Amino acid sequence: MWASLHRLFLYQGGMNNMSNNTNKDYTQLHIHAADHPKAYAPHILILNIVMSILGAIIGLELIVRTGVAPNTSIVGALFAIIISRIPIAVLKKYQSIHCQNLIQTTISGATFSAANCFLLPIGVPVIMGNPELMFPMLIGSFLSTVIAATILYKTFDSEMFPAEGAWPPGVASAQSILAVVEKGKKALLLLVGMAIGIGGKIIGIPTDLLGVSWFGDFAAMTALGVGSIVIGIIKANGFIINIFNQSFPIITDLFGEGADLMSKQMFQYMPHGIMIGAGIISLVQCGRMLFKKSDGDSAASKFSSSMANMKKALGGGYVAYLVVAVLLAVITGIWSEMNFFQLIIWVIFSAFAAIASELIVGISAMYSGWFPGFATALIFLIVGMLIGFPAIPLGILVAYTSATGPAFSDMAYDLKCGYILRGCGQDSELEMEGRKQQYYSEMIGFVVAFVLVAIMANKYFDQGLFAPVDATFAATIEAGAGAGVAKWLIIWAIPGAIIQLLGGSRQIGILFATGLLVGSTINGLTILIALLIRYVLVRRNKENEQTLNILGAGSLAGAALYSFFTATLSLGKKK
Repeated sequence: MWASLHRLFLYQGGMNNMSNNTNKDYTQLHIHAADHPKAYAPHILILNIVMSILGAIIGLELIVRTGVAPNTSIVGALFAIIISRIPIAVLKKYQSIHCQNLIQTTISGATFSAANCFLLPIGVPVIMGNPELMFPMLIGSFLSTVIAATILYKTFDSEMFPAEGAWPPGVASAQSILAVVEKGKKALLLLVGMAIGIGGKIIGIPTDLLGVSWFGDFAAMTALGVGSIVIGIIKANGFIINIFNQSFPIITDLFGEGADLMSKQMFQYMPHGIMIGAGIISLVQCGRMLFKKSDGDSAASKFSSSMANMKKALGGGYVAYLVVAVLLAVITGIWSEMNFFQLIIWVIFSAFAAIASELIVGISAMYSGWFPGFATALIFLIVGMLIGFPAIPLGILVAYTSATGPAFSDMAYDLKCGYILRGCGQDSELEMEGRKQQYYSEMIGFVVAFVLVAIMANKYFDQGLFAPVDATFAATIEAGAGAGVAKWLIIWAIPGAIIQLLGGSRQIGILFATGLLVGSTINGLTILIALLIRYVLVRRNKENEQTLNILGAGSLAGAALYSFFTATLSLGKKK
């Protein structure tokens, strides 16, 4: 893959000065930094606004009617490619892969923020019987989303979040765009991979995870697969495979006839406890990275974002989250429901939950392409309940936290896509300029999504249409959490911490916990089989790794597109 990218990067076709050439090759990879398309250029800005409106509407419809969080990076790439191929002269300039990257970034930001960062959080206080808090929560969600994206922008390609990291959906988006340019063998492999992705989804195989397993971090994906199988066995009381819309029991009644382990507190909170333990160690590892002594020309010097910038971004981000937490406490009126000491604790904990959530979610997203965004928010909700915060402050807390991680991860995917399209950092000026324009594009998407949600939210809520997880948050708050929950969270946190420590920088504990939180038997089995195939083929011939990279990207893209469009086409049938 990288050899192919390098050839594209070096190819200039006698057009070193694109700004002065009337016969521009809009598809070529290498341009000068000064010639990179601008997010605020009229032809890009207008199209980005239009596509943001479309993306935001689609995102809102999907989240309330199907409960899915669409992979918008890949969908955005598809829209960008389609637009660039419309045979209208004025659209020729959209054939620039860098322009397509900006369009893809904007629609991705709009779709994801509208659904997961705005409508979902503001639905929490509404479903809890406080509709007057909707708009104050929308302001807080918007600000937290912008902060999360800004932190990612400042820390992308740092030692903590390297551009060379997997970031699977970003790779799939870039490969989709490049395939149209390159054609030939690579395009064919990508199409084969997409066929695998679509075909697998039709019969019930999670081919998005299969694809990621062919180019994601091997150890991290193994942990995700094992965690998925473990929780699948516990839930099903056996080893049962669900495929072709049918269940195939391999082993049944593993824990005794009729046993239901998930009805017991011990197992209900096992995934959450393990994530808490792994998350604490992960945060400690991040802290050690931030405060270690600089060693000049070490590995850290390979990143475009320095250790100093990373410290500044994370420190400034936490302060920003503190300010927004104070603002939320004031404009929602929850300050009146707590004494002064409790209010201070709420503000500090809310800011900590916001930044800790995005770091944990970001790490999972980087390695696997999956992230337990809402599950992580639920963990901080449970901890807040154990602290003793009242109901409405708890609702605002979980809403605030749930807006940060998804925004962080989605933008990282977009920046990874741009990083590949710009030649994987070979031209540092071009990389930084392109990254900046992507940031502007993301902000455009956020603003459009914010306006649309402000206009349309009540129309959904008046019909009883909420993101399904809102009901989960509200029910959890109503049920409360006692000493028993705390006991099991602490007990399970111990093995979570140990696994994370043993995994070192590979974040094994985080990925194992992610599997426990959102996985299933078929997911885990698919991952482990895919990793076995990868191991055998690469061991046989190292060149097979490149083929698997492209097939994997295609499989992920095909699965994402199938899920998106089947969900979209089903909207009219959903109630």
